[in-house]
Formats: sequence, structure tokens, C-alpha cells
Amino acid sequence: MPKSVDREEQRRHIGAALLQLVAERGLDEVSVRTVAAATGRSPGAVQKYFRTKDEMLTFAAELAGERIERRMAEVNTALPLRQALRDLILTTLPVDAERRAEATAQLAFAIHAAHHSRLAAIRRRVDKDVRQALTTWLESAGHETHAAALADAVIALSDGLALRMLYTPQEHEHLLTVLDRALDTLIPALGTDRHLRE
Repeated sequence: MPKSVDREEQRRHIGAALLQLVAERGLDEVSVRTVAAATGRSPGAVQKYFRTKDEMLTFAAELAGERIERRMAEVNTALPLRQALRDLILTTLPVDAERRAEATAQLAFAIHAAHHSRLAAIRRRVDKDVRQALTTWLESAGHETHAAALADAVIALSDGLALRMLYTPQEHEHLLTVLDRALDTLIPALGTDRHLRE
């Protein structure tokens, strides 16, 4: 009896291989052929799941966004606001091999999205979801007046630190100190002992 193939699982496996390939060799090295080699498949086998390179890139960008959103959802919202926001930002920073690969791929996708409307739409959707989730958290913590502006500042801080960590990995500890100082500036002292509520 032929073995059943989980199509979605196979697509995710290919998408994960593409993310790793982008992280290791750059977006220019991605093709149906190189992704096929990375997954131990033939190009024809990969094309059963993705007809083109753009289809693979679109799926991989969605997969990368899912991973970040999943890690963000796991942040303990019972922590004091400052700690919760710090943990949230750390979910996006390249502080380990997995997150470094994702951050490298995300940067490549962001550059590529400047000229590809489908990738740009995915990036905008993920950004909107993250901003909305942050704004909701901040409002529940008593920052109703400036919640959206603070959310934008936190996202900008996260994006900037992630970029710098990619090309200056030797400065990780210093940049984490920068993160702490920035959070101390962004969040009023009275807000540090308030708790996020689900």
C-alpha cells in the first residue's frame, strides 16, 4: 500500500529548507534546483508543491512570519510590562542559530519585497498583526493614550537591533544593553511594575 504524503508537511519542509538556504547563501542562490538539492529531492519533486521560485518565496515568507508570531504568542503576559516587552523583542532578535537564520531571511525578503508585490503584501500583513497585538497589550497595561506610538517604537527598536546584530554579531551583549536602556526610556517608571493582562 503506498505511503500517505502529508502535502502541507512537505511544503513546510521545503519552506524551512529555503529559509536556511537564504540564511546561509543569500536570496540570489535560491532556485527550484538549489532548494531541491537542500531537501534531497529532484527539481521535479519540488515542483509538485511549488511551481515557481516566487511561489516558494511567498510560502517561506509566510512560514517565517508564522514562526515569529508563534514565539511572540508564547511570551508570558503575566510578567511586568518592561520584561514582557523585552522578551517579546528577543523573539525577533538573532540571538541563536535559528533566529539568526530567520532574521537573515526576513531581511532578504524585506529587500526583495520592494520590487515584488506579493511579498510586500505578506510583509505588511505580518507587520500589521504584530503592531495590533502590541497595541492591544499596551492598552491592557494602562498605556491607552500612547499605545500605538509605543508599539511603533518597539517595532522600530526590534528591527534596528536585529539588523545590527546580523552584521555585528560580536556586539550582541552591547546591543542587548542598548535594548535595556531603550526600554527604560520608552516605558515610564510607573509602568514597569504594571502587569499585562490577557
